[in-house]
Amino acid sequence: MPLDTPLSVTDRLFFAEEGLDRAGAERLVREALSGADDGELFLEYRESEGISLDDGRIRSASFDATRGFGLRAVAGEAAGYAHSGEMSEAALKRAAETVGAVRHGHSGTLDLAPRSTNARLYADGNPLALMDFGAKTALLGEIDAFARARDPRVKQVMASIFGEWQAVQIIRPDGTRVADIRPLVRLNVAVVVEQDGRRETGSHGLGGRFDYARILAEPVWQGAVDEALRQALVNLDSVPAPAGEMEVVLGPGWPGILLHEAIGHGLEGDFNRKKTSAFAGLLGQRIAAPGVTVIDDGTMPDRRGSLTVDDEGTPSNRTVLIEDGILTGFLQDRQNARLMGVASTGNGRRQSYAHIPMPRMTNTVMLGGQHAPEEILRSVKRGLYAVNFGGGQVDITSGKFVFSASEAYMVEDGRIGAPVKGATLIGNGPDSLTKVTMVGNDMALDPGIGTCGKQGQGVPVGVGQPTLKLAGLTVGGTAV
Repeated sequence: MPLDTPLSVTDRLFFAEEGLDRAGAERLVREALSGADDGELFLEYRESEGISLDDGRIRSASFDATRGFGLRAVAGEAAGYAHSGEMSEAALKRAAETVGAVRHGHSGTLDLAPRSTNARLYADGNPLALMDFGAKTALLGEIDAFARARDPRVKQVMASIFGEWQAVQIIRPDGTRVADIRPLVRLNVAVVVEQDGRRETGSHGLGGRFDYARILAEPVWQGAVDEALRQALVNLDSVPAPAGEMEVVLGPGWPGILLHEAIGHGLEGDFNRKKTSAFAGLLGQRIAAPGVTVIDDGTMPDRRGSLTVDDEGTPSNRTVLIEDGILTGFLQDRQNARLMGVASTGNGRRQSYAHIPMPRMTNTVMLGGQHAPEEILRSVKRGLYAVNFGGGQVDITSGKFVFSASEAYMVEDGRIGAPVKGATLIGNGPDSLTKVTMVGNDMALDPGIGTCGKQGQGVPVGVGQPTLKLAGLTVGGTAV
């Protein structure tokens, strides 16, 4: 008996079970996109669940299953898009009539289909089916008890499990079909500690494109509890952060979220085609200090931001964006790539069948350099060492950003000092790249927790970087 493939699994989901005729769907796609420059039928089935515990009780539990399609026709810079949760020929006909309006009077040559790939970056199984609801809720109870037993100062424990299984098939007007099956799981733990009337919180999460076993094994979830507790206890000893311009050292891994927000969005193709990015027109020019190399890599196995193929059917790619400080490329979906005269980089992504694709990051990483992290810290006369970040904001056009550090320390004469609270990093993305003076040899990836928002759409992403030293960054603090 032949093994199931993503195509065979999705054929059963979208045609055998729903009654949608595949030959009829292919014919309607062909007719609807006649004369268009590009387009596709995107079919999606998704199961998702979430269970959260707060203070020893299950606070919420959810399960959702959705199925639908999105039909897109592209004509020049315009795109017509229609979607429906009704998987029927009648609904598809209505969608075809709607998107056909965008190509009225347009006579384009249909773009070639994406190249095929045999890569499989993650397992095809459904992670939701491998552990029943009772076992998951019992495990959350174990997490709560374990955290409280670790330290008597623990006053509250919050933990949650999230999992989803997404199956997609993409049909192009030439009959090309591409399919993918994408698992995604995540565990979050947060603890509140109290000492002498002061309360502080610490949190940790991890996940990726694999099944629950990878994050719910006892050593793994216990490690997550210990990390959340460590952060909370550090915060108990924190002092108000000073303000002013100073040297800043960013830790490895999750602090790459600053790179993602302050720089990565500005390197997406649509912002540069429309010249609304601070990096527009700078291709081939130096935009960062020597030694700074930034890539977007959707081909890393099992990573949260990875995709075997993107949501237009293009295989994911390892795209060098900045090489040794020189801007070398942008992230492209099919429409922006065609309009800019380049190839798609496999970064066309959408939140669901109800959303149109656009250029998005996958796993955005700064590569390692030559310096040991200890050497970098020893070189700091007076500065801030930021290890973890919370929220932040960035303006794509100007590149200005503000980020809050959830775990940071003062550094005096090369020695790590007291933890500080309330520190924010304020700067300009393009300018901050030129202020990198030392790049560590300890590049690390985040634990698998990132979600990126753009124009109302959220998609899972990954980040990473080594320890970095930046000169003259502005720190906002609360010390008076």
